[in-house]
Amino acid sequence: MPEDELLELKKKLKKLIIEELSLEDVSPDDIDDDAPLFGDGIGLDSLDAVELVVLLQRNFGIQIKDLEAGKKIFETLDSLARYVFEQKKS
Repeated sequence: MPEDELLELKKKLKKLIIEELSLEDVSPDDIDDDAPLFGDGIGLDSLDAVELVVLLQRNFGIQIKDLEAGKKIFETLDSLARYVFEQKKS
């Protein structure tokens, strides 16, 4: 996987998450690639999860219908970016 493409995708996802979820006082640099997106990480909740699903569909044409798969995909920014990257290739 080309690391520079993945890096750009992570930057884009961070900006989208901050904008779409109206995260005030959060900058892209505040989001650690390996920190949990929910709970102790940046503190997203179940409503944010729904908005993330919509964000992926609107911006990348990716649908996530399986809740269990969604939990793994949304675990960290890194797991989310890797999933989006793989979906874009296929």
